[in-house]
Amino acid sequence: MDLLPKSHKEFSSAEYWERFFKKRGNQAFEWYGQYQDLCGVIHKYMKQADKTLVIGCGNSRLSADLYDVGYHDIRNIDISEVVIKQMSDQNSKSRPDMKFIQMDLTKMTFADNEFSVVLDKGTLDALLTDSSEETIQRIDTIFGEIGRVLKVGGRYICISLAQEHILNKVLEYFPKEGWIVRVHRIIQDNDLEDREFQLPVFAFVFTKLMKLPNFKPIFEVGQFDDTLERLETAEKVCASIQGMQQYSLVRHHLQKKQQKNEQLSLDLYSSASTKPRYTLHIVDHPKQRAANRFAVFIVPEGRETEWLFSSDEGRRQLSDSAGFGRLVVVSLNRDHSYAGLESVKNELSEKVLELAPADLGRIQVPFLSAGDDINKRQVRYRGNSEMSGNYVVEDVEVDNGATFRRLIFLANQNIVQSEAKLRKESGRTKGGKKKAAKFVVDPTYLANEHHHSMVAGLVLVDNFKQILDTKLSTLLVGLGGGGLPHFIHHFFPKIWLDIVDIDPAMLTIATEWFNFPKDDRLQVNIADGLQYIKDQADKGVKLHAVMLDVDSKDSTMGMSCPPKPFIHTTMLQHIKSLLLPGGVFMLNLVCREQKLREEATADLKTVFPYILTINIPEQVNEIIYAFPEDRQNTLNFDLGSKGLPKHIAGYLKTLVEGMREYSKTSSVPRLTQKLDGLHLIG
Repeated sequence: MDLLPKSHKEFSSAEYWERFFKKRGNQAFEWYGQYQDLCGVIHKYMKQADKTLVIGCGNSRLSADLYDVGYHDIRNIDISEVVIKQMSDQNSKSRPDMKFIQMDLTKMTFADNEFSVVLDKGTLDALLTDSSEETIQRIDTIFGEIGRVLKVGGRYICISLAQEHILNKVLEYFPKEGWIVRVHRIIQDNDLEDREFQLPVFAFVFTKLMKLPNFKPIFEVGQFDDTLERLETAEKVCASIQGMQQYSLVRHHLQKKQQKNEQLSLDLYSSASTKPRYTLHIVDHPKQRAANRFAVFIVPEGRETEWLFSSDEGRRQLSDSAGFGRLVVVSLNRDHSYAGLESVKNELSEKVLELAPADLGRIQVPFLSAGDDINKRQVRYRGNSEMSGNYVVEDVEVDNGATFRRLIFLANQNIVQSEAKLRKESGRTKGGKKKAAKFVVDPTYLANEHHHSMVAGLVLVDNFKQILDTKLSTLLVGLGGGGLPHFIHHFFPKIWLDIVDIDPAMLTIATEWFNFPKDDRLQVNIADGLQYIKDQADKGVKLHAVMLDVDSKDSTMGMSCPPKPFIHTTMLQHIKSLLLPGGVFMLNLVCREQKLREEATADLKTVFPYILTINIPEQVNEIIYAFPEDRQNTLNFDLGSKGLPKHIAGYLKTLVEGMREYSKTSSVPRLTQKLDGLHLIG
């Protein structure tokens, strides 16, 4: 028997409800729970002596159940004459004081200030089906009628699923009218069982006050228990409710075993912020031993960007290592403060237990982490780039005492755009007094693995050692926080760097927060890299090396670095024309789609006769070395700079030895694990 409406507009039609109740007969239809689910909240705001109006009563048993426990002064109205007759016939003898009246909500005939309580179980959800002008006008009329028949101090109790458009409407209307807004989550006995609605049910309690000028809205929300917390804004109320909805949906999926191989994620909010406090990823490993069923892994602050914690594949590897059937990986989000690991455990214990397998029971949740504490994160600066959006500069102190400064674009919070290691530096004044130590950027630290390969690639310039005694000219497209050019500038005093970046915010960030140096060996140009390369090529400029390390702003592309126009054959021809004989072009390629990668390498082979690549382990990055002439038998590998850090010197040595070996054999050399994967394209 099909009782569903053909369109949402039928919910407000008297004809639809007439058909509905004729077909359903005397079988009660309980929207969003029964009396035992709702009584805990209803009894807080209804006294037995209150005169109560139940709107859109349908054939629910809620009014009858309330009557049977002592609430006798109840009026029930519904637009359906059929259901009013049904309910009157059922209740007239056993509940003689309770009245059922056929009435349109928009034209109620009750007197002003007649009721202490108006009770609504699902009626608003049935009528407020969209945000069209016609619907909103109708709802405004209904709210006006509810406000008219309620006494000052009376309560409108609305049971709802709190869909977004309903949230927006009630949180706009009632605070503007000067009413107090309270929200309770309804905890149902069958929360973990198969229910008609997967979303949680809420009770809105709107208390009518005298409308006063300059009224400051009052919002209170109860999340996982009866405790109400005062919130400052409607936006925070929305964030809190939406967090509970997301949490409930994830629980439903987990209980119904709908997860399969996907990793479910959800955010947990605090009452103090509209931004999520925790992000949880649930990783199931059905083959793990039954004894190790469930655990929680807390990711220290600042490490959520690491591959192990930020990617599905990494979290699966973490789950394999931890050895639990279900692992909840918890990230601590910026813009919040955390007292320490024990405090986080206490805060999460009750909530995460609800994500455990259904048959696990009440257990002591095992908490795991990557260190003894959660690290410390401090946001130093917030800004906005017209090119890249909002960003933060933050300092993260890790468990070994080291501190790192990071640039994060908030549009992609799981990726560190730039990172520098900080070190304490002290000095003395002119008078000889010791200055207080301060943190400065350590220029000897190179954060990104692909930057190591780009630095190492400089030795591929023909006669590298001899050229370094005079001047080695390099063009770098992509500044970021300035870590790569700062490192090269520090260790190679004879390298001149011409740097191009399209975003002026990058130069400001690099200078003010990453101690980017300024001198005649470092020239930064704020320009479109594509146009700059073309202009330099047209001028006949010649360089020993060109480095391309620029990301795409289009996150929908399968190739995130570089933007595709940079490796179009025409642009590659311009780059080739910039290179001196024996020069090298280095490209950071980040491409997840095999077809795009094949197209990119095909274009590279069309322009450059000799190409080598290195894959970065556990990353999508691939560094490509392209040469303007065939270098198979003419590659020279001279390590020409002393004083490099051991790890960089060792890296260069390994790369050079691997390339020497490659020049002697047609097979791909087996290098160290860090460099395994060096090969010739084509």
